[in-house]
Amino acid sequence: MISEKMSVMVKNSSITRAMFEEGKRLAAIYGKENVYDFSLGNPSVQPPVSVKEALIDIISNEDTTFVHGYMNNSGYEDVREKIATKLNQVHGTSFHTNNIIMTVGAAGGLNVILKTLINPGDEVVTFAPFFGEYKNYADNYDAKLVVISPDKETFLPNLKELEEKLTKATKAIIVNTPNNPTGVVYSEETIIELSKVLEKKQQEFGTNIYLISDEPYRELVYGDVFVPYITKYYRNTIVGYSYSKSLSLPGERIGYLVIPTEVDDYEEIFAAASVATRILGYVNAPSLIQRVVARCLDSEVDVSVYNENRELLYGSLKEYGYSCAKPEGAFYLFVKTLEEDDKAFCEKAKKHNILIVPGSAFGCPGYCRIAYCVSKKTIEGALPHFKKLYEEYKEAEAK
Repeated sequence: MISEKMSVMVKNSSITRAMFEEGKRLAAIYGKENVYDFSLGNPSVQPPVSVKEALIDIISNEDTTFVHGYMNNSGYEDVREKIATKLNQVHGTSFHTNNIIMTVGAAGGLNVILKTLINPGDEVVTFAPFFGEYKNYADNYDAKLVVISPDKETFLPNLKELEEKLTKATKAIIVNTPNNPTGVVYSEETIIELSKVLEKKQQEFGTNIYLISDEPYRELVYGDVFVPYITKYYRNTIVGYSYSKSLSLPGERIGYLVIPTEVDDYEEIFAAASVATRILGYVNAPSLIQRVVARCLDSEVDVSVYNENRELLYGSLKEYGYSCAKPEGAFYLFVKTLEEDDKAFCEKAKKHNILIVPGSAFGCPGYCRIAYCVSKKTIEGALPHFKKLYEEYKEAEAK
């Protein structure tokens, strides 16, 4: 028998991943070109050329014992130093080597910091809609995930409800901006007001409340949208970052945690997070790809490709009659479903070979997420089917 905890997790396994597997099944039947898979946030834009060049040069010219060997659990010191320097240049911060811990992607980083901070029974708070794995991550450490209801007008944090739901058991708040699944970017005003709420509650309860900023989409924004760097607004902020989207390297599992010196109990937290990296079985972030990203800190993917997809998909769906907010970042469209049962809607979409994820997977029923990090050809092929799906619902309503 597997553990009771894992038994529950298996039953509630990711709907997104299930849709992805369904896409492979349908492609085998109808042909890949006739299946429109918008389920997984798998970047379609190629990594920058600098990534390939760095890989080849490192493998060809650096000492392989060094490149492929163990290092400090926190990661290579020179890599961490370069990342800290880059952050300081971009955000006007003052980080140093021992503010950075290299992680196995943002997911690995979130698990490391939750392992570091959480005692059984502690509360971890997040805002709906949210990345569904947060619940599993909190459950890994026997914490309770407290979900703040979505503001369906703006999909910005409901700070009034947050203030009401914070308790002495609250240990961490997870925010994700640019947001998966909505593409919403939290404004500076929102971050300032959020910080005020947390400062007030820390003083009221006499506890530390840590704000964990999950930032895999930081660079994926459109136009002149500004993404505030939250450590500058709230002292007890810890940042989890990933190169999965900014360099199109999701399978390489590389990212980092930023634990600022100003954080309460900084020295203990940094030391514990380094140990958590080891005892969770990561040991250290992948060695080769650490060295690669350190050479590519000034590189970026071509966001214009995602923007073109965004404009085409958003404009077309709005024209057909769908209701959705235009995303400011990331590469997802969060669309109101044409019936209250979002899972049923996604099943009907599947009959048109359209694979999308129900909003209930993100704690927000009545919506669906469409990942537009696909080829433009996929979107163009899917649009007539989205239109037909809409028309079928309207015809059914008219009867």
